[in-house]
Parts: sequence; C-alpha cells; structure tokens
Amino acid sequence: MFSLKELEAWEYNANDEDHRLTHKFSPNRPVPQEHIHELGVLTWKLDVDEWEKNTLLETIKMDRGYKYSEVVTVCPKEMEDFEEKVKGFFQEHMHSQEEKRLILDGNGYWDIRDYDGKWIRFPVTKCDMIVLPPGMFHRFTLDENHYIKHGAESESAASKLYVLIIWILVQERIRGQSAE
Repeated sequence: MFSLKELEAWEYNANDEDHRLTHKFSPNRPVPQEHIHELGVLTWKLDVDEWEKNTLLETIKMDRGYKYSEVVTVCPKEMEDFEEKVKGFFQEHMHSQEEKRLILDGNGYWDIRDYDGKWIRFPVTKCDMIVLPPGMFHRFTLDENHYIKHGAESESAASKLYVLIIWILVQERIRGQSAE
C-alpha cells in the first residue's frame, strides 16, 4: 500500500529552544518526502470527522493487521502527570512493532533518526495517519498548543498491553536517572 500524504520534513536543529517549537535551521534544511518513505515511514491523509466509518482507514487496518484501537487525548486537562508524560514522549526510543497514529485533532512533531544519526522532524496535524517501522528510533512532542487527540492502532489488545508494560519500564528508568 502506498502513502498518500504530502509530508514536509527537515533536519532537526538541536538548540536550547523549547522542543515544542519547529527547530528549523536558518536557512531550512528540508528533507525530501521520498527519503522519509525510504526510511520506512508510511503516511496518509484521511477524513477523520467520521473516522470510525472511513473505508480507506478500514482497508489500511485490514491490510496491516490492526484489530485494536483506542483514542488518546494528550493535554493538561485530560492527562494525569501531563508534563512528566510529555517529557517521556520526547525521550528517544524504539519499538519492536510499528508505531501507528491517526491524528484526530491537534498538532505535534515526530522526530525520527536517519541512517546517519541525524534527527529529522515532521509535523502531524488533524487527518494525518503515520506509521513508523519497527526498530526506528523516534520521539514525539506536542506543539506549543499542548494538545493532540489520536487513535492508536495495534494488532491486538495484548500487543497494546506489551507496549504499555515496556512504556512503564522506560518511564521508571527515566525517573531513576532523574533522581540520581
């Protein structure tokens, strides 16, 4: 299945600014969409106003074996320990399974590691579906609006539980390092 979303991406400029800003170099160092796809990232633009009835989403889910979905809202009013969790999202990590997100509302940024170790950043907004391949180092941050609502797809509730257990272990490790 091919990707349908036009994607703007650029080399991440690591500086002291808030990680929720764009972090573009001046002049910008764009990364072609083709390169993102060569890295294994899949992207679609889907109608999410009635996402539960979207036939393209159903086809993607069926083709990729996604059987379980949940909706997650990341914002200070909806998420307990918001600041701590957002810091955790921005910690570099990877998964043994695909990372899949359908953005239902709000905005954020994915950062992915290129083969040469550089960070590449691209924004996600309402209607974007992003799939990162297994083993890809990545991190995520909200933009300065501090809000995103997304659908998280997985192969089964058991695989979601496995990811949750790994996430908890990573968070405990991060907390332990912060305390030292």
